[in-house]
Amino acid sequence: MKSMQKGFTLIELMIVVAIIGILAAIAIPAYQNYTKRSHVSEGLSLAGGAKAGVAEFYSSNGKMPPSAASAGISATITGNAVTGVALTANTGLITITFNDKVTNGATLLLSPTPSTSGILWKCKGGSVDSKYVPSNCR
Repeated sequence: MKSMQKGFTLIELMIVVAIIGILAAIAIPAYQNYTKRSHVSEGLSLAGGAKAGVAEFYSSNGKMPPSAASAGISATITGNAVTGVALTANTGLITITFNDKVTNGATLLLSPTPSTSGILWKCKGGSVDSKYVPSNCR
């Protein structure tokens, strides 16, 4: 009388490992794109204070601020993936610069347009890859 063997054969285990490898090959790049998009969103969030400062200065003075300090914007705005948020004097253009968590030195630009209701902001791509930029900035 033969006893029944229980367990997995080598082929079955190899198939499972192959399936896990295929799933990982798909999931890891998708996750990396997701994290880079979240880092770009962090930059836009950090720029929110600078946007408010520019809008307030324009509302009070009728012109764009001559410096970041005159708009009450800190000289050092940094974050986990952001190396800096800078204001261009007299234009109100805000430049967000990212570190290697997005692409080292990549930038995203926020351009102000004065209107009767205040300042309207437009994202300009800068050098950040468009697949990482939120849809309202494309």
